[in-house]
Amino acid sequence: MKHVAILAVPAALLAGSCRDARAPIPRSESSAPGVTPAAALDARVAAAQLVLPPASMQPVAPGEPGATFGGGAVRYLGWEYAPARPFAGGRMRLTHYWKVLKPLAEDWTLFVHLQRPGLPGVVVNGDHVALGGAYPTSRWRPGTIFRDDQILALPSGLDASGLDLYVGLWRGDVRLPLDEPQLGSENRLRVGTIPLGEGPSAPLPVYRAPRATGPITIDGKLDEPAWRAAPSTGPLVRSLDGGPTHYRTEAKLLWDDTNLYVAFTCQDEDVWTTYTKHDDPLYNEEAVEVFIDADGDGRTYDEIEISPANVVFDAYFVTRRSDLAEAMKWDSGVRSAVVVDGTLNDASDVDRGWTVEAAIPIARLAAVPHVPPRPGDRWRFNLYRLDWYAGRKINEGSAFSPLFQGDFHNLPRFGWLQFDR
Repeated sequence: MKHVAILAVPAALLAGSCRDARAPIPRSESSAPGVTPAAALDARVAAAQLVLPPASMQPVAPGEPGATFGGGAVRYLGWEYAPARPFAGGRMRLTHYWKVLKPLAEDWTLFVHLQRPGLPGVVVNGDHVALGGAYPTSRWRPGTIFRDDQILALPSGLDASGLDLYVGLWRGDVRLPLDEPQLGSENRLRVGTIPLGEGPSAPLPVYRAPRATGPITIDGKLDEPAWRAAPSTGPLVRSLDGGPTHYRTEAKLLWDDTNLYVAFTCQDEDVWTTYTKHDDPLYNEEAVEVFIDADGDGRTYDEIEISPANVVFDAYFVTRRSDLAEAMKWDSGVRSAVVVDGTLNDASDVDRGWTVEAAIPIARLAAVPHVPPRPGDRWRFNLYRLDWYAGRKINEGSAFSPLFQGDFHNLPRFGWLQFDR
């Protein structure tokens, strides 16, 4: 069982985030159900092709067109990274922009070296084939520009304020020559320096939930005055790095003596799901999720997921990632409704989105300090959405509080839910 806390990058580069405690960066290819591996790879390559690099790209040098390798065969145009200040023990996304000028008859492996400024020794070695293995250099087409995303894990205890980034291509014992050697060393292009931060110390977001001023009808319409008055979370962000998401998702919460009410509004051009039964593995497809650690002990917590077909998955964990079969015996008693603005499970048209409304019985939740809650009570919680786009081939996860790692069960990064009057 897995789902991924994701950037919009190949699923093969991303960590399992719900229940799968296997390798943190799976190497197997992943795609939506019913999509052949070859078709998924072709779609990944097509999605990476660009007419021009984005304005957000950092050039290798201001005003310069980049640097070439192999006698003008390929040009490294520039780069981006996220989060803004990666940290020791965390992960970072690197995005490389390449332009292909001439065919490369043989397959070369891309390498990425991170090292302390002015010191020998590579701290992180990011050897890889472009697009998670989908785009070997023998397939690179002259005249094209493409982006190549990769996720790198930084070692803990890294005693540096920044890391120099070098890139290049190698095969066997040979590196593809850097055409302007003064731009790097040992046929490595020095791209720039990445400043490091203090770790996942980004402030934890707080949502102040107002008390419902009247009855709430669970119909997915969100037309009660209390919903209209409730503050929005603002757009959920990419769970891995806090960046903007492909589609917008916002949420609101309310409460009364009996229920915690949660609403999600999800932009989506293709609303779909194949699951129909309670506790089906919704985390493999499209879903919204609520995680609640009511007493904030960092151990016991509840997980509730709802699909576009209004199918529910719920589980209670006695410790982080405790036995799933046992956790799924819990019944949250949640009542929910979904309204789809479009056509569910029809990829031939363009949908606008879907809305979820749920009432979660407070008394059913684990370790609630006060039932009913008292104004001023504060719980730890997080909100998530999983979405597949680009023909159901690319998976993205978003969160209320970004996690900075590939694990939706990262309890220390849960935000705060404050009960207001």
